[in-house]
Amino acid sequence: MPLPATSTNGAARIAARSDAEAVAQWLAEFRDSPQTLRAYRREAERLLLWLGHQGCGLGELRRQDLDTFEAFLASPTPRHLWVGPPRPRHSPDWRPFRGPLSPASRRQSLVILQGMFAWLVEAGWVSHNPFRLMRDKRRRLDNRQPGIDRYLERPLWEWLWRWLSEPPAENASTREGYLWQRRRTIFGFAYLLAPRISEMAAAEMGDFFPREGRWWWRVTGKGGKTARIPVPNDMLALLRDWRQTLGLAAEPRPGEEGAVLRGLDGQRGLGDNQLYRLIRDTFRQAADALETEAGEEARSQVSRLRAATPHWLRHTALTHQAQAGVELRYLAGTARHARLDTTAQYLHSEDEEWHRQQSAHGLPGRADESGAEPV
Repeated sequence: MPLPATSTNGAARIAARSDAEAVAQWLAEFRDSPQTLRAYRREAERLLLWLGHQGCGLGELRRQDLDTFEAFLASPTPRHLWVGPPRPRHSPDWRPFRGPLSPASRRQSLVILQGMFAWLVEAGWVSHNPFRLMRDKRRRLDNRQPGIDRYLERPLWEWLWRWLSEPPAENASTREGYLWQRRRTIFGFAYLLAPRISEMAAAEMGDFFPREGRWWWRVTGKGGKTARIPVPNDMLALLRDWRQTLGLAAEPRPGEEGAVLRGLDGQRGLGDNQLYRLIRDTFRQAADALETEAGEEARSQVSRLRAATPHWLRHTALTHQAQAGVELRYLAGTARHARLDTTAQYLHSEDEEWHRQQSAHGLPGRADESGAEPV
């Protein structure tokens, strides 16, 4: 699928010879945030490929085209041309979609592309931003949510951790024991420290260090900002167990090199994509196990496990910390949010209180339950 090449409109303020080169310059603005860069590149590439299939370029995109494009995201057809399993980008059977996008994913795609067009307008590459003409722009493009709901509720997380902690059989191979310990370390790391996937993949052993009798984790996150996060005892215990599996001393040495999360050879670090697939596969396996164990009674929990992505673990960690009473300022420090209102999305206490009070309002015939006398 070749990317379309177009000429500029004569007023460009960037040095580019095609839409692909112009978009590449926009993407370069996010080079310090690998996860964001990857997501933005994916959405921009999908649009460029779709436009190329229509025989036009970015400058020809009009308001009426956006509805057609959104419908395409919901059902990429012809399927053989657009949809396929994960493959290297250079592979001849690579495809830009794994399947149709959900409403939330379509909205996110439009949000990203609106920002891209705003930049291209400022760069003089295109003359207008068609997204600004969407009458229902607020509904479609306002990606803010009143709260976070993509997380595992505590009973489901507790079941998942028990399942993850079931030791291999006595006759299990060394490889099976290694994989079991690594999986527990990954999920424990994600739950206890609330990292992003890219931060977990980039974590080095020397990033864990003691200071005045307390352990900390040094992490470089979005925008290249470095922070230190308190390491709870459970995380330190997991790390010690994992290091023992790797044949290392119990605790990291100052400046120790080597990735925390490693491949089967015990040396090579896991990449972002490997880690993402490993977590998704584990969620699916857990869903199958819960379905077998509880059947129809656990239908909703099984569905949530099947829908869960690695980022749900970060949401789960922050939500459970908020529910445990961690103060907002400390929660924001763990999340490394620049704005407290972003962190506040994880506070569900008002929802719980609202629900409790609303439950006092019901249909006639419930008076005896509360001990009130009928009027």
